Amino acid sequence: MQKRAGRAKIEDNPLKKEILEQTIVLFNNEGLKFTMDELAAKLHRSKKTIYTIFPDKKALLDDMVDYVFDGIKRSEQEAWEDSSLDTVSRLRKVLGAMPEQYQTVDFRKLYVLKDKYPEIYQHVQQRLENGWEQTMALLGQAMYEGKIRQISIPVFKTMFQATLEQFFQRNVLVENGIPYNQALQEVVNILMDGITIR
Repeated sequence: MQKRAGRAKIEDNPLKKEILEQTIVLFNNEGLKFTMDELAAKLHRSKKTIYTIFPDKKALLDDMVDYVFDGIKRSEQEAWEDSSLDTVSRLRKVLGAMPEQYQTVDFRKLYVLKDKYPEIYQHVQQRLENGWEQTMALLGQAMYEGKIRQISIPVFKTMFQATLEQFFQRNVLVENGIPYNQALQEVVNILMDGITIR
């Protein structure tokens, strides 16, 4: 997934990272209802300090999206580089990649961005649509090795990507009380194993 031009790495700014980590906690607990005053109180910092990094809540949420997705991409990369795994296990791990610190994050709440912050929601969609090269290469490798049957890689990618987009576009997970991480693992299992009892 490509970084947008003009953005410095978050890891290079400890204050920015601290603010984003706390934003994730507040977003997880309250969705979009959290205020900059609450954020400042949780950080034990002034709002003025936060505004030196983020001019407004929209910019904060936009960077939160990058921060979360960058973490997911790092987890995918770790799975990709894990030489202890065979190709199918590596593929399964890449598809279900979720950083440990985000296991409790309620990704279902991202759908609420659609109405209030459509540009940020579009940013979420862009992050979902990009950065599939290594995953598709793993699929090709697994087919070449005879570990999975021959399938259409574009169809597989579309099915997986469209499912995740539906999780973010609708509140189906919230309505059914299904945590995002559980839903993600279920999708991976269905795509990798099918639904037929063997």
